[in-house]
Amino acid sequence: MPVKRPNCGFVEASRAPISPWTRARPIPTYQGMARTLIILGIVLVAAGLLWPWLQKAGIGRLPGDILIQRDGFTLYLPITTSILVSVVISLVLWLIGR
Repeated sequence: MPVKRPNCGFVEASRAPISPWTRARPIPTYQGMARTLIILGIVLVAAGLLWPWLQKAGIGRLPGDILIQRDGFTLYLPITTSILVSVVISLVLWLIGR
């Protein structure tokens, strides 16, 4: 028979009901995360290697990119370039996931 402790409401561990929070859960494997990070690293290295050719193609100086230059201050907001890169990445990921 379980013994109740005064003022705490707990029962002996051997008779305590198992809640979903205390059940043994499988240890997660992070193979998907590792694969994603490796692919992201490869894409960043490729973009870094291709950057001189991408600049010659006009990537980074598209209409809609904002460039403000003042004395000792430069602000560059590549809005159109970011949208274009986002669309390309989304398309590639959609094609891979198909």
